[in-house]
Amino acid sequence: METYTHIIDSPVGPLTIRGTATAINTLSFREDGVFPPSDMVPDIFRLCIEELKAYFDGTLREFTFPVEQEGTEFQLSVWNELTKIPYGQTISYMQLAKRLNNPKSIRAVGTTNGKNHIAIVVPCHRVIGSNGTLVGYAGGLWRKKWLLEHEIKHRFGGPLELF
Repeated sequence: METYTHIIDSPVGPLTIRGTATAINTLSFREDGVFPPSDMVPDIFRLCIEELKAYFDGTLREFTFPVEQEGTEFQLSVWNELTKIPYGQTISYMQLAKRLNNPKSIRAVGTTNGKNHIAIVVPCHRVIGSNGTLVGYAGGLWRKKWLLEHEIKHRFGGPLELF
């Protein structure tokens, strides 16, 4: 199946979107500000871009465009559970492992969280350390902090700085 790539700007820096005509497979942060010409993109990309813009505007809390990641059964179960964390809320890695009925898998949960290829939409930024601190985010802790504060601000209707 043909794959497409598109890069957009966002408040947390450039984002690379990759996928097919039927699903988004990657949404990742870029450290450079280079915007190479993008492929002609299918409608699903337009929906993804519209929803990301609404998310960053604070008017969208749940994404509807289809996503698809390849992974083991365990990885898929972790990523699926991440999508159940409500907007503007956080859980710990231990809580996530317990939700999977496998508290001993806490390290594997953390590793899988770090292998998530669909940032923001599969909200691994909502997972924090057991002591309430921001730990481990592939996009950088500053982005994790920004995303959480953005969601909390729009969930509760005012500027909050929690981390």
